[in-house]
Amino acid sequence: MTQAPIAPARRIGAIDALRGLALFGVLAINLESEFRVSIFRQFQTVTPDAGCNGVVNTALMLFVEMKAFALFSFLFGVGLAIQFDRLATSPRRTILLVRRLLVLLLFGLIHLVLIWNGDILTEYALAGFVALPFLFAPGWIVAVAAMIALAFYVLQPWLPSAISFPSDYAIYTLVQTANQIYPTGSFLDVLRHRVQELPAMLTLHYFVFSRTIGLFLVGILCWRADLFGATAQRHRTLILIVGVAAIAFGLALAPRPHDDPGLGSPIVLAAGYAALVIAAEQTSIGVRWLRWAEPVGRMAFTNYITQSVVLGFIFYGYGLGLFGKLGSVTGLYLVLVIYVAQSAISRMWLARFAYGPIEWLWRALMYGRAPAFRKAGSAPVIVRP
Repeated sequence: MTQAPIAPARRIGAIDALRGLALFGVLAINLESEFRVSIFRQFQTVTPDAGCNGVVNTALMLFVEMKAFALFSFLFGVGLAIQFDRLATSPRRTILLVRRLLVLLLFGLIHLVLIWNGDILTEYALAGFVALPFLFAPGWIVAVAAMIALAFYVLQPWLPSAISFPSDYAIYTLVQTANQIYPTGSFLDVLRHRVQELPAMLTLHYFVFSRTIGLFLVGILCWRADLFGATAQRHRTLILIVGVAAIAFGLALAPRPHDDPGLGSPIVLAAGYAALVIAAEQTSIGVRWLRWAEPVGRMAFTNYITQSVVLGFIFYGYGLGLFGKLGSVTGLYLVLVIYVAQSAISRMWLARFAYGPIEWLWRALMYGRAPAFRKAGSAPVIVRP
């Protein structure tokens, strides 16, 4: 039996909307904490920004930082489960899923080295290989594994670590070098420093790797529970209440402006955000309000890579060289401009093409055959419960 890519008409609106909203958060935090200034600056004791810049910075740290990435991880697990189910009749199911992750790993390594070392795709590919066997396991095993992975993440500050975090002097050196190289360096200068930062970047990935695996597994469980289908329809009010309660509890866990990475606030808040979007997508009003985010989510892979390219040009020396020169307020305006542009471009692109360009390439390499790229006829119908 020849297995082909899934037709774009068989999409679920809530998943695309959630992915699109999560991508806005990823863009906001990447610009604020990793392009505008050195990513390692957050580990130094610095004087908080004053005025509106401080308000924006605090709001992003409290409501968005780590939460957007948690949502992205959860949705990646959902995506794995969807692919697993839709390939149920294929004798090549495991091979295709492994190939899907290998292609993602290839894209991630290219992004990591040549475009931006804050890449999350490489981590997702590796975590995907860990999560892959659990797709064949019963629900209770997946649930236990998810709880163990998330508990390890939460308790990590009190557990012995196999990897040491960079020393204060190493952090200071990385920040100072970034301040010299990123705003003025050529592409090769920036590339060289990005490579030098990789060992320290890998320690950051190590500390969140168990969370990524745990959220992948939670996504698998939620897909199996039909949380994006009939279950959401039947229990819309309950899901809404859970979402509000999770957001309130998540904020209570994070009384300080900056979350401790070892605490559970980002996970709880992300769960609350997801529940609110899922509940909203069960109403006609919610669908209308969230429809603008769906095209961004359908092209999340392309949009994520594009964000890195655009931000690199804006902040690094081979482009406008604005690294270290913009405040948080200006950065937020820039986020809004980029995201609105991506929303409009994604909608126009998907009116003509079935997939985003990188999504199309990912499918082609996964299946070993090119799916139809240009659309014939009307736009695909979004599947909603």
